[in-house]
Amino acid sequence: MTGAAHGFGRSIALNFANLGAQVFACDVLKSELDETAALAKEQGTPLEIRVLDVSNRQAVHAMAAETLKDGGRIDILVNDAGGVMGQVGRPLEEVSDADWRAIFAVNLDGAFYCSQAVAPAMKAARYGRIVNISSGAGLGISLTGIQAYASAKAGQIGLTRQLAHELGPWGITVNNVAPGFVRSNPTTEKQWEAYGSEGQRKLVENIALKRLGSPQDIANGVLFFASEHAGWITGQTLSIDGGR
Repeated sequence: MTGAAHGFGRSIALNFANLGAQVFACDVLKSELDETAALAKEQGTPLEIRVLDVSNRQAVHAMAAETLKDGGRIDILVNDAGGVMGQVGRPLEEVSDADWRAIFAVNLDGAFYCSQAVAPAMKAARYGRIVNISSGAGLGISLTGIQAYASAKAGQIGLTRQLAHELGPWGITVNNVAPGFVRSNPTTEKQWEAYGSEGQRKLVENIALKRLGSPQDIANGVLFFASEHAGWITGQTLSIDGGR
């Protein structure tokens, strides 16, 4: 799985490890990946960590090949790598080509490359689960105001639907989890602080359940899509946002 250094990805990786899965937890953030590995060891369910840039197609395919060597299998792929790449909302005319493409490279290209890399093995096994982590921004607008983020996440949802139909004949399901705002990593913490007390109050008031969720809430949705309970569900996007 990708994006495992913190937040949703870390929670998802630890949950799968706790259930007995052999997990390859990937991210570009080595020190935070080490923290994920340490937490897994503490819970008695070690996992493998790998530094991986999902925007690098060659590196992604090499990672898949490593996983498959010596008769290995890839049953589940979770595409969680993403984010705003340190950017903030700006007027449309101020967004550079490089900034636009940087967000697409991680959020959309990465999901495509990883799915592409695991598809042959899943087809051969006639089984597979691909779960993409998009965002409520892909279904509506981004709270950050970052045009590329909303667009890339919407594109990821479209990719989910398309791959579901392409890969379905081989018993491979492809689904999407669209989280609402969750304080799960340094970026969302900064975003939360930037809202101020009044903005925070309004955000929570706009949630049906009147509270923020947690990374575990997102992990629960991923575990469902990866399970046999979701064996006849594909091409779907599940909003986990407390109700909007």
